[in-house]
Amino acid sequence: MFNNISKTYDFLNHFMSLGIDIIWRKKAINELKKDQPKLILDVATGTGDFAFEALKILKPEKIIGVDISRGMLDVAEEKIAKRNLSSQFEVKLGDSEKLPFSDNGFDAVTVAYGVRNFENLEKGLADIFRVLKPGGKAVVLEFSKPKAFPIKQLYNFYFNYITPGIGKLFSKDSRAYSYLPESVAAFPDGKSFTGLMDKVGFKYTKCRPLAFGICSIYTGVK
Repeated sequence: MFNNISKTYDFLNHFMSLGIDIIWRKKAINELKKDQPKLILDVATGTGDFAFEALKILKPEKIIGVDISRGMLDVAEEKIAKRNLSSQFEVKLGDSEKLPFSDNGFDAVTVAYGVRNFENLEKGLADIFRVLKPGGKAVVLEFSKPKAFPIKQLYNFYFNYITPGIGKLFSKDSRAYSYLPESVAAFPDGKSFTGLMDKVGFKYTKCRPLAFGICSIYTGVK
């Protein structure tokens, strides 16, 4: 499914969020500003948008992106080559629940709009915890479910009716955009998610809702 939508993925993300996803990414990356991580792992890196933004803002020595979709990584590699960033950003094919890295290796781990796609969320979070250095920070940006009227009703209408229609129009795989609201609805957001982070060992876990709770930034320290 993700291989099928890889070519239109960036365009549709920006188009369907009216460009707000770019602002949300910057806010999430700024959570690492005072930590100044030198080596960052970007899990479920997709086409690399989050990592490119992190390179600009944080100026780490290196970012490694990992993703299970070869199609997404092909797009990321094209962008890396075009921007001459191969010494600072490399991508690898890999499963987020069996990360192909040794323990205690990264100063920070980021995941943008990827954790809701983990097959086993707890296992994925435990593996992120494993590859982080002691004192390292995880930053997760993910859709959440707004609770307040009328945002909740407008959000549900847009996500369930408008998003799949736009996806169908521009993408080879319309299922991907009906999958989006389903995956968000099934995702344990807010305190449920920070509870899972606590369970696998993270400390100082926080949830910061954005845009009336449409999206949230989660942080935790090893």
